[in-house]
Amino acid sequence: MNAPFGLLLNTDLAIAVAGGAAVGVGVFLFVRELMPATPALGPALRRLHQQRQTTGDERRRRRRLDWLGGLARWLRPPQQELDLLGRTPEQYALSIVLSALFGLVAPIVAVTIMSAAGIRLPFAVPVFAGLLLAAAAAWVAHQDVLTKAVRARREFSRAVCTYLDLVALQISAAHGPVQSLEQAAEICDGWVFDRIRESLHIAQLQMRSPWEELRELSERIGVPELGDVGAIMQSSGTEGAQVHDTLRSRADALRDQIRTEALARAEGVTSRLDIPGALLVFVLLGFVLYPFMARV
Repeated sequence: MNAPFGLLLNTDLAIAVAGGAAVGVGVFLFVRELMPATPALGPALRRLHQQRQTTGDERRRRRRLDWLGGLARWLRPPQQELDLLGRTPEQYALSIVLSALFGLVAPIVAVTIMSAAGIRLPFAVPVFAGLLLAAAAAWVAHQDVLTKAVRARREFSRAVCTYLDLVALQISAAHGPVQSLEQAAEICDGWVFDRIRESLHIAQLQMRSPWEELRELSERIGVPELGDVGAIMQSSGTEGAQVHDTLRSRADALRDQIRTEALARAEGVTSRLDIPGALLVFVLLGFVLYPFMARV
């Protein structure tokens, strides 16, 4: 009886040990998944410096789009405006090419429809009209980029005015210069604050001062008001200056500048509206004077 009993006891003990080990391994894996993993340094550095490995399909796609890069260099795109809008020179070149092709094809389609209706035109008409419309369409596409950039720059300036007030509030709450810039950027939403948060995050990853990154962003997109924020905060970070009043005064000055520019644009629109009114007066005057002139 002792031998079978001992064998049974050993079996129960082995099962208990195996079960306890399985439970222990499960708890270890559960706790390990809950703990934050150590980030991979190589992929993080590649994302930081915009140098990632490309697959064969991406390489072939880039080779097919190399002609767009050459065309973009030949067209000399407005780099500040494209950086502000978040577009690449290749996208700019593609929009110019597609607009020119549309202008080139439109007269050919119109002449084809007219020929089907029995109206014959000389061959030179669609050729010259296509070239003229292609140049006009490319110019319109270029002007569209400039117009959108002007609007985006105005919106960016208004957002910087708000950002100055928020940074001043963070400074008055006894926060440091770096912390004030970061927390003020986290308060608001929108594409402007997304760009600011992205620049501050890049400065944090590259272990650079945030005001230097903001100044570089302002030079890259052509918004000097953002560079003023960096300059003011740099004086706080390096010289220990009290910048609350400086931030407030710069925000007030920027607000006055925005108001003045808005009034100037409104006056320009009003002056342009006077031209149709003057033409309407001349038309009405012609209707009044015509009966008298007809009797003479």
